[in-house]
Amino acid sequence: MDPSTGFSLRPCEAEDIAAITAIYAEAVRYGRASFELDPPDETEMRQRWIKLVEANHPYWVARCAGETVGYAYAGAYRTRPAYSSTLESSVYVDARWRGRGVGEALMTRLIEDAQERGGRQMIAVVGDSANLGSLRLHEKLGFERVGTLRSVGWKHGVWLDTVLMQRPLGAGDSAPR
Repeated sequence: MDPSTGFSLRPCEAEDIAAITAIYAEAVRYGRASFELDPPDETEMRQRWIKLVEANHPYWVARCAGETVGYAYAGAYRTRPAYSSTLESSVYVDARWRGRGVGEALMTRLIEDAQERGGRQMIAVVGDSANLGSLRLHEKLGFERVGTLRSVGWKHGVWLDTVLMQRPLGAGDSAPR
């Protein structure tokens, strides 16, 4: 554990899925980052994790005192072969740990890992254009806003935008595969 932050990072393990399910459930129920309306159960979250790991995609957790306090992963942006080097990222942090550097540490490690695995572009689809914390985090880590899809999701009684952000990984598009 890093004494300056109070948490450590490691690849996700099966024992983390219950906490990940709870963190995501809170985000689905009360937040606007995810456009899911009903939180998936632990079985579904475990299947999502397995699918990502089997496809050799990075999946990281932040831990403190034996507890999983945040997670981040990257998966295929689209399934068609031409997109194979482009990943879409997701990051969620337990409400008690927000604003303490967990999201930034997770995303930094996720970006490094995605580059090590040969990724060339990372896309963030930020739910809710008013989600300033997520927008600022991604901008700090080198993502640029590339577009806003206006009023594409209806949740909590309002229309919500998604903001598309993009960051090159490794050589990005400056060299052939």
